[in-house]
Amino acid sequence: MQNRIGTTDVSVTPITLGAWAIGGAMWGGNEEADSIAAIKASIDNGITSIDTAPVYGMGYSEELVGKAIRGYDRSKLQILTKFGMVWDQEKGDYAFERKDNAGVSRKIYKYGGYENAIKEVEISLKRLQTDYIDLIQLHWPDSTTPVSETMEAMQKMLDEGKVRAIGVCNYNGAQLAEAEQTVKLASDQVPYSMLKRNIEKDVVPYALANELSVIAYSPMERGLLTGKYNAASQFAADDHRSNYFKQFDMDKVAELTARLAEMAAGYQVAVAQLVLAWTAHQPAVAAALAGARNAKQAAENAGAMHLELAEADLAQIEEWLAGSFLS
Repeated sequence: MQNRIGTTDVSVTPITLGAWAIGGAMWGGNEEADSIAAIKASIDNGITSIDTAPVYGMGYSEELVGKAIRGYDRSKLQILTKFGMVWDQEKGDYAFERKDNAGVSRKIYKYGGYENAIKEVEISLKRLQTDYIDLIQLHWPDSTTPVSETMEAMQKMLDEGKVRAIGVCNYNGAQLAEAEQTVKLASDQVPYSMLKRNIEKDVVPYALANELSVIAYSPMERGLLTGKYNAASQFAADDHRSNYFKQFDMDKVAELTARLAEMAAGYQVAVAQLVLAWTAHQPAVAAALAGARNAKQAAENAGAMHLELAEADLAQIEEWLAGSFLS
């Protein structure tokens, strides 16, 4: 069960493992054994696509993916990674400052310069212990570098066989159109969830009109849509969700998750599976990214790929999603 990315010959599973949380940084840490078990359980349960990035744990997430996939048939896996979030140089647009897994504070910049792009991908190949990447993605737009320069770097990687497809992340419709003056993109990875649907205004129409795939990240809103968290939930000091969740009207979210839980019970699935299945069903979406901190979560996520939602239930969910969930 796979969906083709854009017009390329790369296909991904509709639920793809998102390896941000296992990078540790910003998520309160994670045990390496659990992280590797989550990756292996994802693959063993049919999620053969894994999305990571150098900035997730400052290389740690990519290294874990590289360790976990040893022993598997590489041709049966799809490795998606990124470039353009740097902490070894002060170039590009300043993004934020974060502590790495060793507790050292790092300034992170959005930088898509040509030479940097080439360098980053070479390093990622080593961390991932592979000789090609199935989908390489610019992590964030960089206003200091001409879009054509970054796209030309990715085209070079494609021509050399180091990557099989090229995409971007966090691009709006106008940015996609500008980038495609230089290359044909396969995908745009953007935030998309029941609580945040703004990409339906420009990115989705562009994608449908130009044979481009949407990869939805944070479809579970960092776990908020599972119903496990509320306004009183406490997080570790280094867990970004303590601030992230403040943007939402938690009473409205609680009402929604209660309704979703009742519907999920009818299908005999977890709320998370229902939410992922809904996301994967949306127009232009080729994959919904789902994080997993352990093998149990990974197996549960995989179950969402086999959930067929009735049209009446999809219509009911649309009614529930009317209005804003932002505070």
